[in-house]
Amino acid sequence: MQYRKDRYGNELSALGFGCMRFQKKNGKIDMDEAEKEIMEAVREGINYFDTAYIYPGSEAAIGEIFEKNGIRDKVNIATKLPQYLVSNRAALDKYFDEELSRLRTDHVDYYLMHHLTDVAMWEKLKNVGVIEWIAEKKRSGAIRNIGFSYHGNTDGFLKILNDYDWDMCQIQYNYFDEYSQAGVSGLRAAAEKGIPVVIMEPLRGGKLVNMLPASAKQVMKDSGRGWSPAEWSFRWLYDQPEVTVVLSGMNTVGMVQENCRTASEASVGQFTESDNAVLADVTAKIKEHEKVGCTGCRYCMPCPKGVDIPGTFRCYNAMYIESKSEGRFQYAQTVGLTKEPAFATQCIGCGKCEKHCPQEIPIREKLKEADKALRPLTYRVGINLARKIMFRKSGKKKDL
Repeated sequence: MQYRKDRYGNELSALGFGCMRFQKKNGKIDMDEAEKEIMEAVREGINYFDTAYIYPGSEAAIGEIFEKNGIRDKVNIATKLPQYLVSNRAALDKYFDEELSRLRTDHVDYYLMHHLTDVAMWEKLKNVGVIEWIAEKKRSGAIRNIGFSYHGNTDGFLKILNDYDWDMCQIQYNYFDEYSQAGVSGLRAAAEKGIPVVIMEPLRGGKLVNMLPASAKQVMKDSGRGWSPAEWSFRWLYDQPEVTVVLSGMNTVGMVQENCRTASEASVGQFTESDNAVLADVTAKIKEHEKVGCTGCRYCMPCPKGVDIPGTFRCYNAMYIESKSEGRFQYAQTVGLTKEPAFATQCIGCGKCEKHCPQEIPIREKLKEADKALRPLTYRVGINLARKIMFRKSGKKKDL
């Protein structure tokens, strides 16, 4: 196993264990199987285990397994505050104490503000006293490092990154999402500040393995590398020095062993120009089914009315590259749940964006098409309801 250092020089395994996808038995986590996987991971050198309050049964499972095997002091636990449930100062202690109890520990090594999609969510936490609360927990040793996980656009990520003295952050990042969400710009910005970056969704929830078109798999095979689709994804990430830990939601011992082998062999500088060309070709094969030829360059931004043009097109394409439900979910998460609305219906047809688009996309026309596909009535109602709940402390927003 290779190790990369956090902000304070502590060594973290380049491969982290994502504890959201344990096998289930009779509707509950299969504890025997989970224990086998975790103990194999520890033997292979993994020392970073990632969970969250809302992962059903996960915190309790790893707490029990760590205690039973006496390995708590040999591993780092990363878990997360369910900030979307927090409305006052007392809730911070309520959820944190519950997590400590589940994890059977007196401290969390890496504690993250979970699932921020917009700077407004961070501002809401600040308003209930989270900065003072963090300082108290760090002084007591109950929290060793503080960070945040992020699902939103690059601009929002950079604002949150620069608003506080974070110890780490966690972003969705893979060769297909190089320029979406926080993206490579966010990754490098964090690294420039000396902030370790933990990568989630390196395989896009398995889609860069299970949903690759046959033509893309053939490109990988023809390269002669002999790498599996998963290994291609991991090696691309490990080639980047800004990446600290790559999470994988492993749920078999074999998967643990394969990913640990890759994490032991791959390092910065091993990925060649030819390898990058292979993944560029693979990405092109995936995008053959996309609806809009948007590259995410953002020359069309900012929209004077706040429309997230590249975010809308990325999700619209995901409906046809992956599935309709996945595209709509991504849209609700990354565009629909920002405090300031960013919907295509805000477009006034000024055409400013089209003047700057290198791909000469008829943006105004495609925005209408995308919005109709991404927000059928049920999704429109659901997004508006979620917005009212999430931003209820920040004033009412117009349904769009």
